[in-house]
Amino acid sequence: MTKTATLDDLHAMDAHLIHSFADLHALKQDGGKTFINRAKGAYVYDHEGRELMDGIGGLWCVNVGHGRDEIIDAIADQLRELDFYSTFYNLSHPAAAQLAAKIASLAPGSLNRVYFSNSGSVANDTAIRILHHYYNRLGQPEKKMILSRIGAYHGSTHMAIAMTTPGFRENWNSADDLVHHMASPSFYREGGEMTEAEFLDHLLDDMRSSIQRIGAENIACFIAEPIMGAGGVIVPPEGYQKATAEICRENDIKYISDEVVTAFGRLGHMFASKDVFGVQPDIITTAKGMTSGYQPMAATIISDEIYDVISGENNMFLHGMTYSGHPACAAAALANIRILEEENIFDHVKIEGKRFERKLKELGDLDIVGEVRGSHFMIGMEFVKDKETKEMFSNETDIGKRVAREAQKRGLIVRPLGGMAVMSPPLILSAEQIDTFVDVLRDSIVAAGDGVHA
Repeated sequence: MTKTATLDDLHAMDAHLIHSFADLHALKQDGGKTFINRAKGAYVYDHEGRELMDGIGGLWCVNVGHGRDEIIDAIADQLRELDFYSTFYNLSHPAAAQLAAKIASLAPGSLNRVYFSNSGSVANDTAIRILHHYYNRLGQPEKKMILSRIGAYHGSTHMAIAMTTPGFRENWNSADDLVHHMASPSFYREGGEMTEAEFLDHLLDDMRSSIQRIGAENIACFIAEPIMGAGGVIVPPEGYQKATAEICRENDIKYISDEVVTAFGRLGHMFASKDVFGVQPDIITTAKGMTSGYQPMAATIISDEIYDVISGENNMFLHGMTYSGHPACAAAALANIRILEEENIFDHVKIEGKRFERKLKELGDLDIVGEVRGSHFMIGMEFVKDKETKEMFSNETDIGKRVAREAQKRGLIVRPLGGMAVMSPPLILSAEQIDTFVDVLRDSIVAAGDGVHA
């Protein structure tokens, strides 16, 4: 139907679709939506057939690129063999079992137990439910509080949004009473006159004082993205992850590493927590790159120690989703992981991802580019009105959207986030594609800046 429908037809039908994180009122007023009809490799094609480089990898997730027949065939073959069966009670199926074993073999340390869901939000909610139950089983029901951070993004379900930075839930309710947000680790915005080392000490002092004020006996966990994603692609000061994990250990607080974005190659490793940042979490949550977006799937990966407690006698695991471990999703993930491994995509990311990062940071010479931050194929660019004072553009200027619109005119999709543009392309970009990406983005930023200052 989408191949024969006119653009007007699509807009009329799309009026029934509720878009995510959108100004729904504005969407009712104009028809400025882009309909993506097909995709291949690092490119997508709109309803008019125009080629656009996918600078956001669908949404942080299309790691191995679009249109991989190996994944598509694996999904189709699985559906022909077994379209669906649940993993409730004593039921299972080969695809879920094989994927759980594979992920356990790849995750660091004793993270050998895997619960599947269908989104990063649910993976994070699951982690909290499991830990609350874990402490109940240990006779410590008071350990319920969660440490998060200003600038975090952990999802959009009721619990996950409470752990997300408050700006993402204006006028929306959440489980706020269970979450304490510590200081943002953004050195660019919060460092002031401190050195990076002094800023790290400041952050650790804030964590220690938060624990002392709340009481370690009341805190279940600290949840942290190794590099913050939708909260602004914030890279904490060097040593932050290891130091916060050590504070958690000292206070019997579990460490949840939210690798919804950073796992499955985005930083050049299957999982970033230990290989990149030297941290052994108690739980890793992940999604997105697990299937490269070909099917909706997520995982909450817990330690043997936690599992031993929740799987003890006189106990039921009263948590479950109908589609947990769905056969087609598991088949997609297994095929995706096979591509990542067999094509040495991690080594490619370590070379070309660093090149992407380096070339984008060169755009810091532009007048409105305040900071370019991130790592490998996970980069955020913050735009400012004044580079010296770091003064931000007004909300009315909508500079992130201006840049994104200019980029799309030139054949590149980037993601606007307030005063930022975020880039998370497929991990397969070649050196030539990276050069084109950066050249187009440079022209787009110049055009957006000229429009603001005109």
